[in-house]
Amino acid sequence: MKQLEEILAMNPDYSDSLLVEDRTQASTMRNVALLLLRLSVGGLLAGHGAQKLFGWFGGFGLKGTAGWLESMGLKPGTLWATGASASEFGGGTLTVLGLFHPLGPIATLAAMSMAIAKAHWGKPIWVAQGGAELPVTNIAVALALILNGPGAYSLDRVFGIRLPRALVALVLVAEAILAVVGIMTRPTPPPQTADHAGAELEAGKGAETF
Repeated sequence: MKQLEEILAMNPDYSDSLLVEDRTQASTMRNVALLLLRLSVGGLLAGHGAQKLFGWFGGFGLKGTAGWLESMGLKPGTLWATGASASEFGGGTLTVLGLFHPLGPIATLAAMSMAIAKAHWGKPIWVAQGGAELPVTNIAVALALILNGPGAYSLDRVFGIRLPRALVALVLVAEAILAVVGIMTRPTPPPQTADHAGAELEAGKGAETF
């Protein structure tokens, strides 16, 4: 160790070259890590969107997705299904490509927030029990990508694309508003039949005399 320190002291240029090499290696590993996150999470999210939008990979397509969303109070179902499917498919695709960052991760945040609130809320966290384990993981990855950028192995870096902050802020606000509206929407209670209304009335009378 002492000999290495003496060598570095006698050869400052060699020391500088080692530092540059370490920084280059660290930067390369960081870019590879970002690429792996983008390919895995973005690719799977795009696949989920394709299930909803096109019926690929065993999905129910736009019609089936619209019916499912309407059952949760999101009407008109076709409009919400198109938005949700496009958010997942488009956001996932943009994330994989590293294109127009951070629009892809922002779309992921909106889609996963809706999924947690509308489909997984009130259940245990684990995915095997219908919980929000997967959406929470996707949100964590999306936030990490927003904070770190898409990395060097992205189309944004290749073509020198950098979106204006005003545009990014506008998209973020629009996605947040849509997510809040969707989360606040509640299913319409089914209409009561005459028999059901009569039963409730009798039950009310019984409760009063109890």
